[in-house]
Amino acid sequence: MKILFIIDELEFKYFEFNKLVTNFWLIVEFLKRTCNVFVATKNMLYIKDSKPFCKCFNTCFKNDELTKESAFQDIFIEDFEVVFFRPDPPVDINYINATYILSMVNQEKTLVLNSPDAIRNKNEKLYINDFPSISPKNIVTSDSKQIKEFLKENGEIVIKPLNRCFSSGVFYLYYGDKNTNTIINTATDNGKTTVMVQEFLPQIKDGDKRLIFICGEILNFGVQKIATNDDFKFNEHCDANLKLTTLTQKEKEIENIISQKLMKDGVIMAGLDTIDGKIIEINITSPCFFIKEINALYNINLEKIIADKLEQYIFKKSKQGYTSVCGNY
Repeated sequence: MKILFIIDELEFKYFEFNKLVTNFWLIVEFLKRTCNVFVATKNMLYIKDSKPFCKCFNTCFKNDELTKESAFQDIFIEDFEVVFFRPDPPVDINYINATYILSMVNQEKTLVLNSPDAIRNKNEKLYINDFPSISPKNIVTSDSKQIKEFLKENGEIVIKPLNRCFSSGVFYLYYGDKNTNTIINTATDNGKTTVMVQEFLPQIKDGDKRLIFICGEILNFGVQKIATNDDFKFNEHCDANLKLTTLTQKEKEIENIISQKLMKDGVIMAGLDTIDGKIIEINITSPCFFIKEINALYNINLEKIIADKLEQYIFKKSKQGYTSVCGNY
């Protein structure tokens, strides 16, 4: 099988040193299965003769270490069986333009995960409102007055930008805070930028959980992300702030509520951030699955579990059965 991973520019620059990155582990796993795996960044996508192409680099093992070739190849994207579209936010105009190019790909020939239409249409913050029964109270607005009314009603709130990741630009605010106007004006760029405002969930003191959604299923392996740097939120990727966790009954029931909708939307891989059984965010652009940490915490090989499920899904879509697409190893 011929696979293309579209990864973040920083990952591409330091490609051989990305053992904290989900893409690294999946690329290694698919190479072990004798797949042909290429990498590129979103700015390497282009259109020629009304067809989608990509400048991409073949990957391989050198002295048992993952590396990429120095020379790129121009490849018609439909020559790949699968494209993993996984650049990191911000979801800016360059990100959106990349989804336009990938939307030209014939999905009967090449499976793009996640769907570029879904990434364009389903904002990671707003997506929770498709599931109001398991999401915290929230409003989406740029209006300072509305935010202040919501703050007065709830006492404590969290303000989030709609297009960033890794807690960037997220503010906590309590009713009576003397910085209220400054925080709201900063978050909304003085009323010009729409933000999500959620009720504050006090259980965040124990951290939020990252659940792994793959091919319609929430796996039993997740991590508790503990707040760092005297902050109320997780914002530093280090082992000390990632703890083994078990899924509660409420968290297990999330699968029944969201699975059919996500799969219909073309969201095959997602990272669900939850607090006390409520989804605070549905990460669909480049969800981190904390593979290195989960492998250590649970003594498993999570990358193999994920690759197995993806293989089964890919073959089901291609109507070729469930045999391994890349060969045994």
